[in-house]
Amino acid sequence: MTLLCKLFYSSLFLLALVSLTACQTATKKIPAKNAKDVLFAHKLWQAMERKHLVGSASIPLKPFFGGAKPHGRILEIYNHKLTMGNHKGFLILKRNYNGKGVSIHRVSKNRKKYLTAITIMYQRKAGYDNDNLNMFWAKYKPDGTLFTRTLAGHKMQLAGRLIKGKTRADNKGCLYCHASAGGGDYIFYPNIKLPGFHYPKQ
Repeated sequence: MTLLCKLFYSSLFLLALVSLTACQTATKKIPAKNAKDVLFAHKLWQAMERKHLVGSASIPLKPFFGGAKPHGRILEIYNHKLTMGNHKGFLILKRNYNGKGVSIHRVSKNRKKYLTAITIMYQRKAGYDNDNLNMFWAKYKPDGTLFTRTLAGHKMQLAGRLIKGKTRADNKGCLYCHASAGGGDYIFYPNIKLPGFHYPKQ
C-alpha cells in the first residue's frame, strides 16, 4: 500500500471516529422528553414504597383473574388517596402477574415469581392535564425502574400523559384504552369511584 493510500484510509478512520464521538456526545445531552414526569414517577414510587404498596415489603392484596393485556393475567388492585407534597391525589395501583402456569393460587403462594409489572394511574393537581382529569400514568418494573418504549425514534420512559396526542382521537396507550372504560372516569371497575367526579344518577 502506498503512502498516499495509507494517509487516505487514516483520514477516513479519524473522520468516522470524530463523527461517532460527536453523535454519542449529542445523544447524552438530549434530555428525556418527559423528564419531569420521570422524576415525579420516582418520587411517587418512593411514596408508594413507604406505604408498603410496592417493593419487597409490600402488603399482599387479594389476587383475581384479570386477563386483559397489557395488564397481568392475574391482578391485585389498590385504590385510595395518596399524598404527594401538598397534594392528596387518588391512586389506582395494579400489580400485574404473568408467567407459565400463573394462577390465583400460585400467585398467592409466590408473588415475587410472577410479578411482572406495576401500573398506576394517579390524579395530580388541576392544570397537569385538564383534558384527561389530570391523570398521571406509569408502568414500573418490580424493582421500581420504568419500562421504556420507542416512539418516533425516541426512547421514552413510561410515565406521564401516556400517550397524549394533539386531539383526543390521536391519544394512544393508557389514555386511549382507559377512555373506552365508559363513564368518563377512565376506570374499568364500577366499584371504584373517583372522588369528586360527577357520576350520572343510576
